[in-house]
Amino acid sequence: MFGLGWAEIGALVVIGLLVFGPDKLPQVASQAGQTLRNLRRMATNARDDLRSGLGPEFSNFDPADLNPKNFVRKHLLDDIEDNWNDRPQQELEPVAAAPYAPEPLEELGYGELPPYDSEAT
Repeated sequence: MFGLGWAEIGALVVIGLLVFGPDKLPQVASQAGQTLRNLRRMATNARDDLRSGLGPEFSNFDPADLNPKNFVRKHLLDDIEDNWNDRPQQELEPVAAAPYAPEPLEELGYGELPPYDSEAT
């Protein structure tokens, strides 16, 4: 339920008992449940009104598709994942990278200053 474990639910009950007291806690829990049911009913009615207002061509419209993550996943990544999964798995040969060899630096003598670049500062 809502991603809560038994420990979190127990902590909420204890906090509820401390804040509201044992006499009012059942009444507050009942009001919270009723409010949650009303919110769900309002959301369902709003979704149904939106679908009926858009017409039959949008009968499979889901408001969750307006979330940018879902939109990208549905319209862009599904095709890529399908193509990726349909490809035959092939062994990739390891590519040897060219060894990195920096240019040797000239060592400075005692008391010698490094070169100064006036455009770099």
